[in-house]
Amino acid sequence: MRSLRTLTGLTIAAVCLAGCGSTNGSATPASTPQFVDPAAQASSADPAAAPSAPAGAAPAPSASPSAPASPVKPSASATAAADVEYVFPVDASNVDWHDTHSKYPATDIFVNCGSPFVATTSGRVLEVSLTDTYVEGKPDGPANGGLSVSILGDDGVRYYGSHLSKVQSGIRAGVRVKAGQLLGLTGKTGNANDVCHLHYGISPPCAKTGDWKVRRGVVWPYTYLASWRKDGQKSPVASVATWKRKNNCQA
Repeated sequence: MRSLRTLTGLTIAAVCLAGCGSTNGSATPASTPQFVDPAAQASSADPAAAPSAPAGAAPAPSASPSAPASPVKPSASATAAADVEYVFPVDASNVDWHDTHSKYPATDIFVNCGSPFVATTSGRVLEVSLTDTYVEGKPDGPANGGLSVSILGDDGVRYYGSHLSKVQSGIRAGVRVKAGQLLGLTGKTGNANDVCHLHYGISPPCAKTGDWKVRRGVVWPYTYLASWRKDGQKSPVASVATWKRKNNCQA
């Protein structure tokens, strides 16, 4: 296991890094975003007690048994959410990440360069960037991510990782991947401020390709990452669907 000194260095880098924005300086959100678990269940009321029959009254005839109700068929989205597996997107013991990010909802996962970046869940590759075309000082755009991979999970959610040093051989658009499969290696390509980290974004697929403002992240990933890091299975499906409904894929 790597020395804890590395983690301390990563934390210091996190404080120094503005967060994948332009080099003009980006304001950190004024307050930590508040998260609401979309899976929270409402409590049900106690059933009312049945009234008792008057003394001496004849018992009421029992109703003839009705035909058994047809089982309710689960929706396709519910079935998909139940079948997927989630894993933390970096396969390394020494990582650090935060619940804030400059300009828009995303997370920078600070880790040593060359750490494995893996598929969050099973699905298909949507976009791959194999060339770092970022030029410092230019306006924000798709080149900010450097080398990157996005996948459309079987849960209907898009997962995006960028600033890679390498994309794994064979990873290209249309290829099917499984949870935990190697997609590439972490690095500092694009607008990474020369700090090794993985920029990680969660979003609906919307246009699937080319919609970089949505692809880079529209839903705060922190609580999902915290769950997956502990082998939990917290799903972003509901939060992503809510954002899409409210914003119509306009980021």
